[in-house]
Amino acid sequence: MSLFTIAILLLLNTASHAAENTAFPDLNLKDPGSLQEATRVLEEEINLAARPQTYLLIDLVAHTIHIKGRGVDLHRIPIIAWSLKIPEAIKGTHRLITRPPIQRRKIDPTSSLEQQPISLADMPMDYTLSFTPALTIDVSPALEDHPFQWIVARGTSWWRQFNAWLASLFTDQSPPSSPALTLEISSEQAQSLAWSVVDGMPLIIRRPATTHK
Repeated sequence: MSLFTIAILLLLNTASHAAENTAFPDLNLKDPGSLQEATRVLEEEINLAARPQTYLLIDLVAHTIHIKGRGVDLHRIPIIAWSLKIPEAIKGTHRLITRPPIQRRKIDPTSSLEQQPISLADMPMDYTLSFTPALTIDVSPALEDHPFQWIVARGTSWWRQFNAWLASLFTDQSPPSSPALTLEISSEQAQSLAWSVVDGMPLIIRRPATTHK
């Protein structure tokens, strides 16, 4: 049985058991674009769920980030706001190659006092995640929570795009056509996501049908 057939069966099972709130309860079965996108995501997730490693599923339709293992939700993060550039360039599974930098505490080996190890509170609230194939995700806390970090994250994203455009002027080439996703989540959840991601972590993104027609 092909992966496509398995995905379709899963979609139909979800539709017939909507009360169970399993895989995409918000799926519009009358929209071919939505059905095609959900099928693509399920095909990718079937492959990842067969392996022991954890993975990310960013559902832009349901406004949620899922940290999953073996197809089971381990942690769910609500998305406050998002924007996606070049969504049609998102294909298949992306893998994390750059994690957020962490300011690690210095341990004094000569001290007799108990020293706290690194914790969730040490994680950054605004940062950039880079993936291969080329994809950049800028994470920032909610504007009302931390206005300064929100502005810094937006400025970092804008500056990167400006540098790419500037470089294209001198090389006589078009700016890189790689997708870029901006996510706004709560400060606590931003730290939680930074704590959870690991090198090589797979990522799947479910896009709204209207963003990739």
